[in-house]
Amino acid sequence: MKKQLLSTSIALLCLTTFNTYAVTYLSAKAMVDVKDGKLIKSPLITIDDGVITNIEQNKKPTLTKDDKHIQLPDLTLMPGLMDMHVHLTSDPTVPRSERLGQSVPRMAIKAAHFAKKTLEAGFTTVRNVGAEGYSVIAVRDGINAGDIVGPRIWAAGPSLGITGGHCDNNRLPPELKYTSSGVADGPWAARIKVRENIKYGANAIKFCATGGVFSKGTKVGAQQYSFEEMKAIVDEAHMRDLPVAAHAHGTSGIKTAIKAGVDSVEHASFLDDEAIALAKKHGTWLSMDIYNTEYTLTYGEQNGVDEENLNKERQVSKRQRDSFSRAVKAGVKMVFGTDAAIYPHGDNAKQFSRMVEFGMTELQAIQASTINSAKLLKVDDQLGQIKAGFAADIIAVKGNPLTNISLLEQIPFVMKAGVVYRAKK
Repeated sequence: MKKQLLSTSIALLCLTTFNTYAVTYLSAKAMVDVKDGKLIKSPLITIDDGVITNIEQNKKPTLTKDDKHIQLPDLTLMPGLMDMHVHLTSDPTVPRSERLGQSVPRMAIKAAHFAKKTLEAGFTTVRNVGAEGYSVIAVRDGINAGDIVGPRIWAAGPSLGITGGHCDNNRLPPELKYTSSGVADGPWAARIKVRENIKYGANAIKFCATGGVFSKGTKVGAQQYSFEEMKAIVDEAHMRDLPVAAHAHGTSGIKTAIKAGVDSVEHASFLDDEAIALAKKHGTWLSMDIYNTEYTLTYGEQNGVDEENLNKERQVSKRQRDSFSRAVKAGVKMVFGTDAAIYPHGDNAKQFSRMVEFGMTELQAIQASTINSAKLLKVDDQLGQIKAGFAADIIAVKGNPLTNISLLEQIPFVMKAGVVYRAKK
């Protein structure tokens, strides 16, 4: 039943197309097999109703009147990229004090704008791990309905957190009595908040297990939710088959979240040997945003980032990269997650080169953003590869990304569900 529901969900997304043809054929110089790490020459891909139906080599299509043949003789095809940690409502160039005055409708418009930029950068699927007012859920539904353009979105709704924690808003005076909509203290309150998020359309859940860099008055490494609270969140979400992400920089918060059964740990900055061993034992995915520190420390001051937050970024940056290298060497499962919104949306792919610099092969970095991310979302039988029966989410680059990962920073061709959204000459 679960697989049937997932198949139906993806099929509905694939039907959201514009200017479709009876059959689309796509040929190119080469294609990356992301599972085996092979470069396949002269592929011809047949696409019908947004789904890949056949893949051949060294063939020319026989076209009927309504068919279309897209020819990319100088480009290499890849599956659409996937980013498992974005915040589409946020703009890093807008100071956080100014964001306090933004309404939920304004956030949704921002998210729609950044969703389009993200898709055009080659990211056909993202997981939005936290936004106020169900704004990104509305954007996701608008994309699925064909009202606006953007990637497939798994949206968590408001992030869950403790009173005064990283997922609360501590920037307003007490007389305003403001509390972020995801705040829930105690196991049953946390369960209720998960149910509420699901009620209003969340298809993922995110909670804050530790303090964070960009919140006010929280310590990056300090654990916030107890094991009992984390377990309640995870159990409630898993009963509805939703993936759960835990924001966790600090060591104790990382370990507790893994023991509570989360699907992914976000940031994972202060890993120790036990945390790495626990992640391997439980099969927990790590989503480590190891590029954005460069943007924050270069442009943060001019973007209005408070000195408190810049200091916390300095504490985290090298430790997180060291943790990333250790985790890769140990064989911990990894997905691609950038925290886009800390640096500009559309620049997501800049992280690939850092993942290679700090320990991954090019293939491992690509797999993190394709088959691994699809496994985390439990749609690896429909997304993450160029394969018959899969959604026709396909990008192209000029060259071989298996030997030059930086090619992914410039994507001239983007197709999602068989529809071309970028075709740069």
